Amino acid sequence: MKTLQILGPGCANCTRLAGNTEAAARELGLEFTIEKVTDVQAIVRAGVMKTPALVVDGKVKLFGRVPDVAELKTILSSPE
Repeated sequence: MKTLQILGPGCANCTRLAGNTEAAARELGLEFTIEKVTDVQAIVRAGVMKTPALVVDGKVKLFGRVPDVAELKTILSSPE
């Protein structure tokens, strides 16, 4: 089970990243939970200074942009 977190204030880009991430995880057939983190202090504690950001199993995988579903599938399927 992968834990996917979308970090950001809930802006349009955050919503797009959440949708693309969910689509990628479903296409890969992953078991996952997705959580939206909007608390600024929690985002800063994660080391993210530019949103939106994607955290996979506690590791920041990207920030400051919204990749397409194909790129997210690569990120989600990597062993790291």
